[in-house]
Amino acid sequence: MRAPGDRLLSEVTSLERARMPFIVLSALLAAGSGLLLPSALATAVDASIAGSRSWPAILWLLALGAVQIGADVAGGILTVRVTSSATAWLRRTVARHFLALGTKSGFVHGDAISRLTGDAVAAGTVVSILVQLASASVISCGAITLLAVLDWRLALVFAGSVPLALLLARSHLRLTADDVLTYQQVSGEISARLLDATAGLRTIAASGTADREAARVLEPLPRLGVAGGGMWRTQARMVWRAALLLPAVEVTVLVAAGFGVLGGRLTVGDLLAALGYVALGMTMVNQIPLLTTLSRARSGATRLAEVLDSPVPHQGTRPLPPGPGTIELRDVGLRGALEHVGLTVLAGTTLAVVGRSGAGKSALAGVLGGLVEPDEGEVLLDGVPIASVRPEELRAAFGYAFERPSLLGETVSDAVGYGAWSGPSAVRAACRTAQVHDLVVRLPDGYRTPLTETPLSGGEAQRVGLARALARGPRVLVLDDATASLDTVTESLVDKSISDTMPGTTRIVVTHRVAVARRAGMVAWLDHGRLRAVGPHDTLWAESGYRAIFTDEEP
Repeated sequence: MRAPGDRLLSEVTSLERARMPFIVLSALLAAGSGLLLPSALATAVDASIAGSRSWPAILWLLALGAVQIGADVAGGILTVRVTSSATAWLRRTVARHFLALGTKSGFVHGDAISRLTGDAVAAGTVVSILVQLASASVISCGAITLLAVLDWRLALVFAGSVPLALLLARSHLRLTADDVLTYQQVSGEISARLLDATAGLRTIAASGTADREAARVLEPLPRLGVAGGGMWRTQARMVWRAALLLPAVEVTVLVAAGFGVLGGRLTVGDLLAALGYVALGMTMVNQIPLLTTLSRARSGATRLAEVLDSPVPHQGTRPLPPGPGTIELRDVGLRGALEHVGLTVLAGTTLAVVGRSGAGKSALAGVLGGLVEPDEGEVLLDGVPIASVRPEELRAAFGYAFERPSLLGETVSDAVGYGAWSGPSAVRAACRTAQVHDLVVRLPDGYRTPLTETPLSGGEAQRVGLARALARGPRVLVLDDATASLDTVTESLVDKSISDTMPGTTRIVVTHRVAVARRAGMVAWLDHGRLRAVGPHDTLWAESGYRAIFTDEEP
């Protein structure tokens, strides 16, 4: 059975079936004209020495050179296009799989970026590498054959170098494979650490830990150096051996050909042709560095295959019928976060989810709308298990806003309407409800202001993220600490605005604030992943453990 990386490379190669005949044709033309050049050169030289007309031979020589140059140029253009399209296909395929994995992805962000960039580029070169290696094989075999036609003794002398060349190639490939894979893996690890550090630049600066963070990011560097050093040592060993092998073979064949000239079997032109055939015959040896590139392509494909072989969470196929927005959790468990949670949220209810840090609040919020698949139990929306619902309908039914929203799109309008197919009027209405419309209209280009030119505070970014959730017109609105950065007055205005503009919408609000819990119709109290109690805030306030969640705040 072939390795997953090799299967992926085969698939990449099969994608270029339409261009492959042209690539092969250009390679054959280049190889054929290159193999005929030594013979043409021999004919022209012998004609000149003999004093006969040499123009036809010279013209034939020039024609072969022109064909070879043209074929090389055409082949180069085709292989660049093939490499580009193959790399693009790999990136699209792997990126879609990453997105399909969602929260189930076990790949850290920096490593994922490394796979999408460096590994995809390495694997995308496979067609070019295979064409070059195949062309080199054809040229080498053809040159040995023509050398045998010229004088079998010369071919026999040359054949003595073949086992050495094969041994050199085999040794190079075997010694390089592990180092190349390690190098790419460690590069991905460093990329992951660097991305984490870049995302936390303000925290690092504020804590004065720049040196310590730099040391953490670069900690894998010695392993990278060992792998890189191994690659280059193997490469250097191969280069100097190949550099010695070629002139040694040329000198040996030249000596044998010289005896042929002295014996009258060969002409001076034949001597030059023999040297040309020897150089062409060693083409495969000269292409041994390509084996390192091939090893890198295989390693990159292996890392991409690891992503593509990761199972995608089950996606439902059932349509979601209309409903008021009642949610039911039946014995839901999530490893390390939730244990046997049973909860019913009636349609139109505002439920506050409270608990100490690590109690499982965000995990519960993720499970409610299917962002996180529970390990046990099920979640139902209006009596329908959400695991069976079509993803696009499920996403339309739930609107999510987070404590630290990622704003995507070119402009502010794009960010608010992202994924909701909302028109300008819906986007503006959502921003008014989120109390961020007045801010947006004061921007240089209003809603068309590029996000890169829109400096937002934490609270302003939260309100834009909240507007994005509202613009979807969801059946259920899930706010995961989505107003934590707002002052209490603005938060109260946002809450009232949502109640006025979206009456009857079911709301789940993860919060640390007593005022939010007090305004909610019901409160779910989580403690170490378990649902400790559900009830009105005033009733739960009698419990000292509940009061301790809010520390010094008053009811």
